[in-house]
Amino acid sequence: MNGLERTISSMDFEYFGTGQHKINIETFINKENAIFLDVRAKEEVETVKLKLMHHIRVLEIPFHKLPSRLNELHKDKFIGVFCSSGVRSSIAFAYLKSCGYENVKIIEGGYNEFMDAILPGKLFKHLNR
Repeated sequence: MNGLERTISSMDFEYFGTGQHKINIETFINKENAIFLDVRAKEEVETVKLKLMHHIRVLEIPFHKLPSRLNELHKDKFIGVFCSSGVRSSIAFAYLKSCGYENVKIIEGGYNEFMDAILPGKLFKHLNR
């Protein structure tokens, strides 16, 4: 059985039913030793850049370049995968899991949840904790 087959076989009803594959943005941006993996296309990143400079490191790797840039991701980091709709992040999540990345989750909610998480009041609280 290859890595993808092992990964898919381990993702049963309980796995998805208990949300083990996802994380909300507010929880994620408060994690230590983590990377926000933005798998949106170059054109999307150029249009809306997500820096998170007061929260967490952002790594921009377009979805289609993930296999050739896998060496930029370290398995000792917690990786949250983001895209605008959840489709690419879901595929990237499964791919990373099949490559042996255990600490990876899909950041849920797209742009709406993301923008809500960095409203001035929430950013102020984060900076003053």
